[in-house]
Amino acid sequence: MILTVDLDSEAPIYQQLRDQIVEAIADGVLTEGSSLPSTRALAADFGINFHTVNKAYDLLRQQGLIRLNRKTGAVVALTDAGAPFRAEWAARARTLLAEAVAAGVPPEEVLKACRAVLESFGSTQTEEMP
Repeated sequence: MILTVDLDSEAPIYQQLRDQIVEAIADGVLTEGSSLPSTRALAADFGINFHTVNKAYDLLRQQGLIRLNRKTGAVVALTDAGAPFRAEWAARARTLLAEAVAAGVPPEEVLKACRAVLESFGSTQTEEMP
């Protein structure tokens, strides 16, 4: 897995790291039990504060995507996050879709883009999408 950081991006660095790790999990690049670099090692690689990496890892832990352990470090540990995650995810999706509607993107194009993204993930089943 190759992570990149755009220091000129409006997105915070911790969010960039978190998002790339989530995408790597969805793509099947990172699977259950995959180890992630230590916070200090990853911070040193990018020349950023290790607390920034720690924040990204903590978000992933809260979302049930990784397990943090003093001995093993950060390890992908996929769990069913349940109803609270689904409600939060739906709210974020609503906002993202609202941005598309407000920008004048036709519904058919939005659905096509959603299908294409879902189909791009190696481990995702999209058979039930209309």
